[in-house]
Amino acid sequence: MLLAPAGGDELQGVKRGIMELADLILINKADGDLKDQATRTCADYSGALRLLRKRAQDPEGFPKAMTISALEKDGYKEGDVIATLALNTYRHLEMYYGISGMGGINHTLNFRLHPEQAVYIINHAEDKVIFCETPFIPILEGLQENLECVEKYIILCDTSEMPDTKLKNAISYEEYIKDGDENYEWPALADDAACALCYTSGTTGNPKGVLYSHKSNILHAQAALTAMRIDPEETILMVVPLFHVLGWGIPYFGPMYGSKLVMPGMQMEGEPLYELIEKEKVTLAFGVPTIWMGLLAYCRDNNKILDSVNNTIIGGSALSLSTLQEFDEVHNVNAIHAWGMTEMSPLGVTNLPTSAMENMNKQDKYAIQLKQGRPIYGVELKVVDDAGNDLPHDGESQGHLLVRGPWILQKYFKAENDCVDKDGWFDTGDISVLDEDGYMTIKDRAKDVIKSGGEWISSIDLENAAFGHPEVAEACVVGLPHPKWDERPMLFVVTNTGEPIEKDSIINFLSDKVAKWWLPDEIIFLKELPHGATGKLQKFELREEYNNHYMEQ
Repeated sequence: MLLAPAGGDELQGVKRGIMELADLILINKADGDLKDQATRTCADYSGALRLLRKRAQDPEGFPKAMTISALEKDGYKEGDVIATLALNTYRHLEMYYGISGMGGINHTLNFRLHPEQAVYIINHAEDKVIFCETPFIPILEGLQENLECVEKYIILCDTSEMPDTKLKNAISYEEYIKDGDENYEWPALADDAACALCYTSGTTGNPKGVLYSHKSNILHAQAALTAMRIDPEETILMVVPLFHVLGWGIPYFGPMYGSKLVMPGMQMEGEPLYELIEKEKVTLAFGVPTIWMGLLAYCRDNNKILDSVNNTIIGGSALSLSTLQEFDEVHNVNAIHAWGMTEMSPLGVTNLPTSAMENMNKQDKYAIQLKQGRPIYGVELKVVDDAGNDLPHDGESQGHLLVRGPWILQKYFKAENDCVDKDGWFDTGDISVLDEDGYMTIKDRAKDVIKSGGEWISSIDLENAAFGHPEVAEACVVGLPHPKWDERPMLFVVTNTGEPIEKDSIINFLSDKVAKWWLPDEIIFLKELPHGATGKLQKFELREEYNNHYMEQ
């Protein structure tokens, strides 16, 4: 997808390669009569695209948008759901555009799904084709008998690298697309036509599908570019998985600006990630806190500095104060909170540094940076009590966070009923506060907030406080049933060494950072915490395992 201007500078700034890769071109005009100028510009770009198709003198491997015509030749049509089970690679990016460019629906699959969830999602979506990375072939071989609609498996490799597999009608990606038409004329699709499909994590009940349109993805990409002030010269590292809410929209707004995208594949550990950052001179990185904790630990242990990185956008879970400080004071990197949801395409708020922060002391600055941020253009927020009454923007009144906006879903895929109220507000399931400056802070998930003796305890705030302990590598807090107090917090800790430490040292560390009645009744040391594919803590697993702990004492 390429965002192009209409008017007198139709071909200005168009980069060879970007145009070649694009399967959808948006002609943008902000003033005057849209239709005539956009139509003229469409014709100009169409001619330019034909000129920029692969030529005999082009080097081997020059990007070609072949996926789109190969799928259509194979009989697939507009509205067909075609899945990807893939890593962050260039082939996956090609599929983003190839599938949606022919009118198909690009369904990105999470490769860490439980088998039962994977079967449910694939059958519910009615996937007809699955593009699969070679490491994930065994997963699909184990599921194949239960997949009702899948007709073909396309393995993301060269013909010479095609492995033996029990998957039916399996073929290598390069073999599949080799006869694609380089002069393919993309179909004219309605702007509200379905483009992509993602499913929620499904920690309770079956996962729910969220269907995105071409229009919603374009609007979201434009808003994201503005909200995050991304420079066209950025080199963007995509640590966030491409299957996670369409890679947070980066595959759309990155090419819109012509930014360089760096794809790490499976290399998510500290050392290879650091080497990739150094090699490609990454300036901007997107990912979840768990990945950055591993990278920072590697840098810490090996005296490495992230020289090229200016900013990192962090989402998925809350950023801790100690991580924020290490990015800033050791690496001179702005750690920027962002928050959103699958249902929101996903971006909702960002917390970019402001001019006012430049004159603040670090304590005050960090206090603001630890908030999730302010809504981006097009997104509205409000916080309500249990009865649905609006709560004041005072930074203290916490309640249910509701959102509204043009790219926020109205109903889940194949659902009969809307999931928004009569005024278009969607309940996020988060407990939050809004302050007088418009900053939103997530206090907890509604299902994770702890109510003890009639008072609220934020599991997120308690986790972040515990994470500040010098010997704590990771912390998780869950509320468990208690015979006297309804619920009490239990703290789960992974230490830097992997071995238990004195519990009192953690309690003493926390005692001047949280209220006394917030202190956990029990601390459990684990070798690792349960994480989902996107790095989010899977608290329900701990809750299920330890649910009766306090009741049996």
